[in-house]
Amino acid sequence: MRKSRFTEEQIIAVLKESESGVGTSELCRKHGVSEQTFYRWRSKYGGMEVSEARRLRQLEEENSKLKQMVADLSLDKRALEALLKKKF
Repeated sequence: MRKSRFTEEQIIAVLKESESGVGTSELCRKHGVSEQTFYRWRSKYGGMEVSEARRLRQLEEENSKLKQMVADLSLDKRALEALLKKKF
């Protein structure tokens, strides 16, 4: 996945700026993002504080590591089952 050029702090600052009444198109042009990106940010980070966004990122990273571990263990289990079936 491509890394964003904006940090969570910057994204939340842009969203707070939009809440203060600045127009969406003007805000997007000022920060150099598309409107679609802005709306995606708003759906993901809307109403969050910086600490909550950091915690969300940590949980997403932990979740991806756990999914990878489950996939590896499932693959190992299938290989062992196939080996046992061939032996007997």
